[in-house]
Amino acid sequence: MTSTVKFHVEDRIAWVSFNRPDKRNAMSPALNRRMLEVLDELEFRPDVGVLVLSGEGDAWSAGMDLKEYFRENEAKGLGATRAAQREAYAWWKRLRWYQKPTIAMVNGWCFGGGYGPLYACDLAIAAEEAKFGLSEINWGILPGGGATKVVADLVPMRDAMYHALTGEMIGGAKAAEWRLVNEAVPLAGLKARVTELAKVLLTKNPVALKATKDAVRRVREMTYENAEDYLVRAQEAANSFDNDGRKEGIRQFIDEKSSEQTG
Repeated sequence: MTSTVKFHVEDRIAWVSFNRPDKRNAMSPALNRRMLEVLDELEFRPDVGVLVLSGEGDAWSAGMDLKEYFRENEAKGLGATRAAQREAYAWWKRLRWYQKPTIAMVNGWCFGGGYGPLYACDLAIAAEEAKFGLSEINWGILPGGGATKVVADLVPMRDAMYHALTGEMIGGAKAAEWRLVNEAVPLAGLKARVTELAKVLLTKNPVALKATKDAVRRVREMTYENAEDYLVRAQEAANSFDNDGRKEGIRQFIDEKSSEQTG
């Protein structure tokens, strides 16, 4: 089971990857269980400041393993199906609210269920050569497991409809245009770009990073007034954890910026 996920830590970046390249990194129950263990292990390690999720081989993740996740579990009955769903959704949820900022490094195929962890990551950089698709409609089923919610949240409505109803693949550049990812770069420069972005995040206050990424996700579903109230309380909570960092940030903004303006 441990071979389904690979990871190593280098210069405060945790490089985590799906490791079923022969299956285009399709997510199996064993992979889902192992991924949750890896996330647990890395979340509060002091030598980890950013987590990058990628895939071994030529795929990011082709979605759920049709044989192991669907057919074999369905043959065991509803209980086995529900257990498999809980394992998958548990690590996606854990990733959405992770303590450290997260980046999806989409190096290749990203299909169906792969949209769950794609959405869970805070940022996403794709290779221009990557392929994205909701092919479920081609097999007479709807994009489940949160995939429809992902495109409805991230993609303009007309593009979301086209993506889900046609089942056509799109490349990394189109995924960036539709906002499934932040940007697309040539595959040869993908890791360098992600490393560059991770290093930017590593310069930020970690308490502020966590509060900010949570706030962006929370306020999307709030009214403006509720968001105002939430953000006031979130700022107060963040200050209670790291008031020295807040004071230093204000000092830098006021004193150093004033010095620059008058120098």
